[in-house]
Amino acid sequence: MSKDKKAIYTGKIEQDADGNYFCDIYLLDYRKVASGFSLGEEIHINSVEENQSDKSNGKYPFKSKNFVSASKSKFIK
Repeated sequence: MSKDKKAIYTGKIEQDADGNYFCDIYLLDYRKVASGFSLGEEIHINSVEENQSDKSNGKYPFKSKNFVSASKSKFIK
């Protein structure tokens, strides 16, 4: 019997004027979003790390490569 895991954050994919994909304070992996997600799609973020980029860490202090579509996820809100 498996338990559903709780996502770190659930929200919708957005894009800023610089072309960055983000969800609230989380910068999302550009290639991953571009290859299989769409703007406005609801996602579950499963893990995050500190954003080390001097260019974007002021707006997005955390980044994630580990997120999934909420409609295809076993994570709960």
